[in-house]
Amino acid sequence: MAQKDIDNKISAEAYFVTQQHGTEPAFSGDLNDNKEPGDYLCVCCGVKLFDHNSKYDSGSGWPSFWEPNDEEAVAYNDDYEIGYLRKEVHCSQCSAHLGHVFDDGPQPTGLRYCINSVALDFVPEEKE
Repeated sequence: MAQKDIDNKISAEAYFVTQQHGTEPAFSGDLNDNKEPGDYLCVCCGVKLFDHNSKYDSGSGWPSFWEPNDEEAVAYNDDYEIGYLRKEVHCSQCSAHLGHVFDDGPQPTGLRYCINSVALDFVPEEKE
C-alpha cells in the first residue's frame, strides 16, 4: 500500500504508532479486553497477523498473543530506543510498527507479542 493511501486510511493515533513507531497508552486500546472469536489484521494493509486462539490477558495493558497467525506475517527489528534491547514487531507486508515481543509469555511458545490496539483491525468470526 502506498504511503499516501495509508495516510488517508488510518487515524492520527494509528499513524503515530504504525508509521512513527509510537506506543498507545496502556489500557487505552479497544482491543485489549476483546475476547470475541475472530482475526486481528494489520490496520494499514489488512494482512492477518493474529488469531483469537493465541490471545491472552497478560495484564500489560495491550493486546497480547503467544504467537502470530503465521510467522511469515511478522518481521522483527532490534530496538534500543529506551536504553536496552527489545525486539520490535512489524507487519511483514507493509512494515507497519505493531509493538514488541518478549520472552515472558505463556506456553507453548513462552512469548508475549505485546501489540498496540490501534495497529490492528478486528474482524469477528462469522457465525454459521
